[in-house]
Amino acid sequence: MEIKSALFYAFSAILVFAATRVITDRNPVHAALFLVLSFFSAAGIWLLLKAEFLAIVLVLVYVGAVMVLFLFVVMMLDIDLGKLREGFWGYFPMAATIGVVIVLEMSAVLLHGFWALESQVPAAGHEIGNTKALGKLIFTEYIYAFEIAAAVLLLAIVAAVALTLRRRKDSKYFDPAAAVKVRRNDRVRVVSMKAESTRNGGAQPAAAADKQ
Repeated sequence: MEIKSALFYAFSAILVFAATRVITDRNPVHAALFLVLSFFSAAGIWLLLKAEFLAIVLVLVYVGAVMVLFLFVVMMLDIDLGKLREGFWGYFPMAATIGVVIVLEMSAVLLHGFWALESQVPAAGHEIGNTKALGKLIFTEYIYAFEIAAAVLLLAIVAAVALTLRRRKDSKYFDPAAAVKVRRNDRVRVVSMKAESTRNGGAQPAAAADKQ
């Protein structure tokens, strides 16, 4: 077996294991960490396919930004694990049906690719790792889709911040609108007070204390 094939099977096994733990682990923080591991494994597979741009985007965007955001949100939210587990078996038949349909669809696509009689790689496959070609496509033909994806990510960040600022008994809350409207004079107020001394067990003016 070649080293490339061995690495592919190793990354694939880790990816399947991590993805399984994402949906089976009872601790949401652990599930998020397993999702990070699955992203790294997928990035390794992309590198084996000579798609360096897609691999680095997967690491920088999803692992470095999105997953870190998810992890902090999960850690900051007051999640009741017992309440989340309620009704699991009630939704299991629908979830299992949707999962089976997704597996069948992916199997049909993959098997069709394996059964194809074409021995030559399509022309588009030669430029899958060409960062310059992908950049031209993103900022010319797919610029609207790129901007929509950026807007969706921005909306997700705003929603995460809004969830962490919701009113709870064990957290401090402030109105962001009131914080924006604050004026300079409302922040600091200079008060003129006479100097006092606390010597001899009482508060006395500083001049009287010096005479004593």
